Amino acid sequence: MSQCAFTSTLTAPRMNKDQTYPLVNRFRSYLPIVIDMETGGFNHQTDALLEVAAVILEGDEKHELRRKKTYTWHINPFEGANLEPASLEITGIDPFQPFRQQIAVDEGDAIRDLFRVVRRELKLNKCSKAILVGHNAAFDLNFLNAAVARIKNKRNPFHPFSTLDTVTLSAMAYGQTVLAKAAKKAGLSWDTSKAHSAAYDAEQTADLFCKVINDWQLFDSAFKTMEK
Repeated sequence: MSQCAFTSTLTAPRMNKDQTYPLVNRFRSYLPIVIDMETGGFNHQTDALLEVAAVILEGDEKHELRRKKTYTWHINPFEGANLEPASLEITGIDPFQPFRQQIAVDEGDAIRDLFRVVRRELKLNKCSKAILVGHNAAFDLNFLNAAVARIKNKRNPFHPFSTLDTVTLSAMAYGQTVLAKAAKKAGLSWDTSKAHSAAYDAEQTADLFCKVINDWQLFDSAFKTMEK
Protein backbone atom coordinates (compact mmCIF):
# COMPACT_ATOMS: atom_id res chain seq x y z
CA MET A 1 0.00 0.00 0.00
CA SER A 2 1.45 3.34 -1.02
CA GLN A 3 2.43 5.39 2.03
CA CYS A 4 1.55 8.65 0.28
CA ALA A 5 -1.90 7.40 -0.62
CA PHE A 6 -3.39 7.87 2.82
CA THR A 7 -2.82 9.17 6.28
CA SER A 8 -4.10 7.33 9.31
CA THR A 9 -4.52 8.21 12.95
CA LEU A 10 -5.35 5.98 15.87
CA THR A 11 -8.48 7.54 17.27
CA ALA A 12 -9.51 5.31 20.15
CA PRO A 13 -7.17 3.45 22.53
CA ARG A 14 -7.97 -0.22 22.97
CA MET A 15 -8.35 -1.50 26.50
CA ASN A 16 -6.70 -4.80 25.58
CA LYS A 17 -4.53 -4.62 22.50
CA ASP A 18 -4.18 -8.41 22.33
CA GLN A 19 -7.91 -9.10 22.41
CA THR A 20 -10.22 -8.72 19.45
CA TYR A 21 -14.00 -8.99 19.37
CA PRO A 22 -15.07 -9.83 15.79
CA LEU A 23 -18.27 -8.17 14.59
CA VAL A 24 -19.33 -11.12 12.44
CA ASN A 25 -22.59 -11.70 14.34
CA ARG A 26 -23.55 -8.08 15.02
CA PHE A 27 -24.82 -6.94 11.60
CA ARG A 28 -25.64 -10.20 9.85
CA SER A 29 -22.00 -10.79 8.83
CA TYR A 30 -21.76 -7.26 7.37
CA LEU A 31 -18.96 -5.03 8.63
CA PRO A 32 -19.93 -1.34 9.07
CA ILE A 33 -17.34 1.05 7.62
CA VAL A 34 -18.06 4.75 8.14
CA ILE A 35 -17.38 6.74 4.97
CA ASP A 36 -17.46 10.45 4.20
CA MET A 37 -16.70 11.97 0.81
CA GLU A 38 -16.06 15.60 -0.10
CA THR A 39 -16.79 16.30 -3.73
CA GLY A 40 -16.83 18.97 -6.39
CA GLY A 41 -20.62 18.88 -6.67
CA PHE A 42 -23.68 16.69 -6.21
CA ASN A 43 -23.59 14.72 -9.47
CA HIS A 44 -21.70 11.48 -8.87
CA GLN A 45 -21.36 10.85 -12.61
CA THR A 46 -19.71 14.15 -13.55
CA ASP A 47 -18.37 15.85 -10.41
CA ALA A 48 -14.95 15.30 -8.88
CA LEU A 49 -14.29 13.13 -5.86
CA LEU A 50 -11.83 15.19 -3.77
CA GLU A 51 -11.56 13.61 -0.33
CA VAL A 52 -12.41 10.23 1.14
CA ALA A 53 -12.28 9.29 4.81
CA ALA A 54 -12.96 5.85 6.24
CA VAL A 55 -13.42 5.15 9.93
CA ILE A 56 -12.83 1.58 11.05
CA LEU A 57 -14.91 0.43 14.01
CA GLU A 58 -14.28 -2.28 16.55
CA GLY A 59 -16.17 -4.02 19.32
CA ASP A 60 -15.08 -4.17 22.94
CA GLU A 61 -15.51 -6.66 25.75
CA LYS A 62 -18.98 -5.22 26.45
CA HIS A 63 -19.95 -5.74 22.78
CA GLU A 64 -20.16 -1.99 22.29
CA LEU A 65 -18.87 -0.20 19.19
CA ARG A 66 -16.15 2.45 19.12
CA ARG A 67 -13.78 4.08 16.68
CA LYS A 68 -10.56 2.20 15.97
CA LYS A 69 -8.74 4.03 13.18
CA THR A 70 -9.32 6.73 10.58
CA TYR A 71 -7.90 6.77 7.06
CA THR A 72 -7.98 9.83 4.80
CA TRP A 73 -7.20 10.27 1.13
CA HIS A 74 -6.86 13.59 -0.73
CA ILE A 75 -7.73 12.92 -4.36
CA ASN A 76 -6.86 14.55 -7.66
CA PRO A 77 -9.95 15.28 -9.80
CA PHE A 78 -10.37 12.63 -12.47
CA GLU A 79 -9.79 13.72 -16.04
CA GLY A 80 -12.71 15.83 -17.27
CA ALA A 81 -14.26 16.11 -13.79
CA ASN A 82 -16.62 18.98 -13.09
CA LEU A 83 -15.88 21.33 -10.18
CA GLU A 84 -18.75 23.44 -8.93
CA PRO A 85 -17.53 26.71 -7.32
CA ALA A 86 -20.39 26.65 -4.79
CA SER A 87 -19.36 23.18 -3.56
CA LEU A 88 -15.71 24.16 -3.27
CA GLU A 89 -16.70 27.21 -1.27
CA ILE A 90 -18.60 25.04 1.21
CA THR A 91 -15.81 22.48 1.64
CA GLY A 92 -12.97 24.99 1.48
CA ILE A 93 -11.04 22.65 -0.81
CA ASP A 94 -8.73 24.11 -3.45
CA PRO A 95 -7.89 21.13 -5.69
CA PHE A 96 -4.94 22.99 -7.20
CA GLN A 97 -3.35 24.28 -4.00
CA PRO A 98 0.39 23.39 -4.27
CA PHE A 99 0.69 21.58 -0.90
CA ARG A 100 -2.46 19.59 -1.56
CA GLN A 101 -1.13 18.52 -4.94
CA GLN A 102 1.95 17.12 -3.20
CA ILE A 103 -0.10 14.75 -1.05
CA ALA A 104 -3.10 14.05 -3.29
CA VAL A 105 -3.33 10.76 -5.19
CA ASP A 106 -5.28 9.63 -8.21
CA GLU A 107 -8.79 8.35 -7.68
CA GLY A 108 -7.88 4.78 -8.60
CA ASP A 109 -5.01 4.62 -6.10
CA ALA A 110 -7.23 5.94 -3.31
CA ILE A 111 -10.07 3.51 -3.98
CA ARG A 112 -7.72 0.53 -4.25
CA ASP A 113 -6.03 1.50 -0.97
CA LEU A 114 -9.42 1.89 0.69
CA PHE A 115 -10.48 -1.54 -0.50
CA ARG A 116 -7.26 -3.13 0.80
CA VAL A 117 -7.94 -1.64 4.23
CA VAL A 118 -11.55 -2.84 4.17
CA ARG A 119 -10.66 -6.37 3.05
CA ARG A 120 -8.13 -6.65 5.89
CA GLU A 121 -10.81 -5.60 8.40
CA LEU A 122 -13.30 -8.04 6.89
CA LYS A 123 -10.84 -10.85 7.52
CA LEU A 124 -10.15 -9.72 11.11
CA ASN A 125 -13.86 -9.55 11.87
CA LYS A 126 -14.75 -12.73 9.95
CA CYS A 127 -17.33 -10.77 7.97
CA SER A 128 -18.43 -11.48 4.40
CA LYS A 129 -19.11 -7.95 3.14
CA ALA A 130 -18.67 -4.32 4.16
CA ILE A 131 -21.67 -2.05 4.48
CA LEU A 132 -21.27 1.71 4.13
CA VAL A 133 -22.29 3.84 7.09
CA GLY A 134 -22.82 7.50 6.29
CA HIS A 135 -24.86 10.60 6.96
CA ASN A 136 -27.03 10.73 3.83
CA ALA A 137 -25.29 7.49 2.96
CA ALA A 138 -26.74 7.19 -0.55
CA PHE A 139 -24.71 10.26 -1.57
CA ASP A 140 -21.43 8.65 -0.52
CA LEU A 141 -22.32 5.24 -1.93
CA ASN A 142 -23.23 6.78 -5.31
CA PHE A 143 -19.87 8.56 -5.51
CA LEU A 144 -18.07 5.39 -4.42
CA ASN A 145 -19.83 3.23 -7.01
CA ALA A 146 -19.21 5.83 -9.73
CA ALA A 147 -15.48 5.87 -8.91
CA VAL A 148 -15.40 2.07 -8.91
CA ALA A 149 -16.98 2.07 -12.38
CA ARG A 150 -14.48 4.66 -13.68
CA ILE A 151 -11.46 2.66 -12.55
CA LYS A 152 -13.08 -0.64 -13.63
CA ASN A 153 -12.51 -2.29 -10.27
CA LYS A 154 -14.23 -5.66 -10.01
CA ARG A 155 -13.40 -6.42 -6.37
CA ASN A 156 -15.58 -3.97 -4.49
CA PRO A 157 -15.95 -5.23 -0.87
CA PHE A 158 -18.93 -2.96 -0.15
CA HIS A 159 -22.55 -3.99 -0.56
CA PRO A 160 -23.63 -2.41 -3.87
CA PHE A 161 -26.84 -0.77 -2.60
CA SER A 162 -27.48 -1.37 1.11
CA THR A 163 -26.32 1.22 3.65
CA LEU A 164 -26.68 2.15 7.31
CA ASP A 165 -27.71 5.81 7.39
CA THR A 166 -27.24 7.96 10.49
CA VAL A 167 -29.89 10.36 9.18
CA THR A 168 -32.51 7.69 9.82
CA LEU A 169 -30.95 6.57 13.09
CA SER A 170 -30.62 10.09 14.51
CA ALA A 171 -34.16 10.99 13.39
CA MET A 172 -35.40 7.97 15.32
CA ALA A 173 -33.21 8.53 18.39
CA TYR A 174 -33.02 12.33 18.65
CA GLY A 175 -35.58 13.83 16.28
CA GLN A 176 -32.77 15.43 14.25
CA THR A 177 -31.50 14.81 10.73
CA VAL A 178 -28.71 17.40 10.38
CA LEU A 179 -25.37 15.93 11.48
CA ALA A 180 -24.33 18.88 13.66
CA LYS A 181 -27.69 19.05 15.43
CA ALA A 182 -27.88 15.28 15.88
CA ALA A 183 -24.36 15.18 17.33
CA LYS A 184 -25.17 17.92 19.84
CA LYS A 185 -28.45 16.24 20.78
CA ALA A 186 -26.52 13.02 21.38
CA GLY A 187 -24.17 14.86 23.75
CA LEU A 188 -21.23 14.82 21.34
CA SER A 189 -18.94 17.77 20.68
CA TRP A 190 -19.14 19.71 17.41
CA ASP A 191 -16.57 22.12 15.94
CA THR A 192 -18.07 24.09 13.05
CA SER A 193 -14.60 25.18 11.89
CA LYS A 194 -13.68 21.54 11.21
CA ALA A 195 -16.91 20.57 9.45
CA HIS A 196 -16.79 19.56 5.77
CA SER A 197 -13.43 17.91 6.26
CA ALA A 198 -13.92 14.28 5.27
CA ALA A 199 -12.01 12.98 8.30
CA TYR A 200 -13.88 15.16 10.81
CA ASP A 201 -17.32 14.47 9.36
CA ALA A 202 -16.58 10.73 9.16
CA GLU A 203 -15.44 10.60 12.79
CA GLN A 204 -18.47 12.58 13.97
CA THR A 205 -20.72 10.26 11.97
CA ALA A 206 -18.93 7.25 13.47
CA ASP A 207 -19.39 8.56 17.02
CA LEU A 208 -23.07 9.24 16.35
CA PHE A 209 -23.56 5.76 14.87
CA CYS A 210 -21.80 4.09 17.82
CA LYS A 211 -23.80 6.16 20.31
CA VAL A 212 -27.16 5.15 18.83
CA ILE A 213 -26.21 1.48 18.45
CA ASN A 214 -24.70 1.23 21.94
CA ASP A 215 -27.61 3.02 23.60
CA TRP A 216 -30.10 0.80 21.81
CA GLN A 217 -28.17 -2.27 22.94
CA LEU A 218 -28.38 -1.11 26.56
CA PHE A 219 -32.10 -0.39 26.20
CA ASP A 220 -32.74 -3.73 24.53
CA SER A 221 -30.81 -5.59 27.25
CA ALA A 222 -32.70 -3.78 30.00
CA PHE A 223 -36.04 -4.49 28.30
CA LYS A 224 -35.23 -8.19 27.97
CA THR A 225 -34.20 -8.29 31.64
CA MET A 226 -37.56 -6.76 32.66
CA GLU A 227 -39.40 -9.39 30.58
CA LYS A 228 -37.83 -12.28 32.48
